[in-house]
Formats: sequence, structure tokens, C-alpha cells
Amino acid sequence: MEFILELLTQVAHGVAVQFGECCEVVIHDLRKNDIDSSIVYIENGHVTERTTGDGPSGIVMEALNKRDALPEDRLAYLIKTGDGRVLKSSTIYIKGDGGKVDYIFSLNYDITEYIRAENALKALTSASGKMEHREETAAPTHSVSELLDTLIDQSVALVGRPVSEMSKEDKIKAIQYLDDAGAFLITKSGDKVSAYFGISKFTLYSYMGNGK
Repeated sequence: MEFILELLTQVAHGVAVQFGECCEVVIHDLRKNDIDSSIVYIENGHVTERTTGDGPSGIVMEALNKRDALPEDRLAYLIKTGDGRVLKSSTIYIKGDGGKVDYIFSLNYDITEYIRAENALKALTSASGKMEHREETAAPTHSVSELLDTLIDQSVALVGRPVSEMSKEDKIKAIQYLDDAGAFLITKSGDKVSAYFGISKFTLYSYMGNGK
């Protein structure tokens, strides 16, 4: 398996050199026991301000949660970072000898300047001046603690109302979203989620199984 990692590292370096400093290339090792440091190689980490030893993104957690069934690669999707930049990203799942996902090879290309140029041209050529809708997903995070906070925020946004106004069905929907996203693979996530939604650990587990 080390041969695969060496090969991926070689490819990552080549891709980063080919496309320049706007292209971040990341390798996650899912074989590691400590998922909070899943990044084992990164080129141009300034794009997302991550380094080797940082933790997984939401997409990586999804892969861990469904590791036995090889996920479908996600190609050319958009991410919006916290400071408003847009990244064009691809996530490729690398299967090991045991049939499970052992590595994730990710590309994050900062296309912010291209979009600004595109919008400038549209302003000159379009009568309406409307920007087209772009599908975006959450930006990469640095640690599993930060990732869990992001996933909780996303679950609340999915329901569309604050926890204080959520019904039982709302909370079930939010918690099943967290379960599908792999949030409960994070150590002690159950305690934090239970406290956040104001429910017991027993109720949490029943909600997780409600949609199974």
C-alpha cells in the first residue's frame, strides 16, 4: 500500500507543478487511526490554509462513513471558502486491496479571479446583468472539531429553523443528516450533538436509527 501512496504523491506533485500555485492537491490516508490528521501530503496548501496533519473535510467523513461501499468520485464541483473565494474541486476515491477506500486524492483550484473576469465580461455583454446560479458545497476545515461544528450548522440550515423551535421530526431530520455525513465517526460527537439539540444520548441513538 505504501507503493500507492508514493505513486499518488508523485502524481500530486506533477499536477501542482503543471497547474501552478492556484491548484491545491491533497492526499488523505483513511487507513490512519487518527482521522483528525488524515492529510498526509499537500501541495499549495495556502489555497485552503491547510497543512500536512490537518483533519478531514466533510467529503472525507462521508467516505469514512461509507468506506465499505466505494463512493462515486465527485468531479468539478464548486466550494466557497469562508473569505469568499470559489474553488473548483474534484475528489477521487482510491480503493485498496481489501476493497475499501484507503486514500482520497483531492484537487482544489482557486478560480476566483476567473469568475471576476467572467462577471466583468458579462457586465459588458449582458443586458440583464444577472449572475448564473452556481452549486457550492462547504469549504474544507482544519480539524474534526471544526468539521463537526460545520456539519451541525448545515443540519440546522437543512431544517430551516433554530433548535429552540424544532419539532421531534425536525430533530430527527437534522440528526439523520449528521449520521449520513459521517459526523458520528468523530470522537465524542454524540455528547456534543445531544447537548446541542437538547436530547439524551438514548434519544439521539433512537433518532439515528429512525430512518434506517
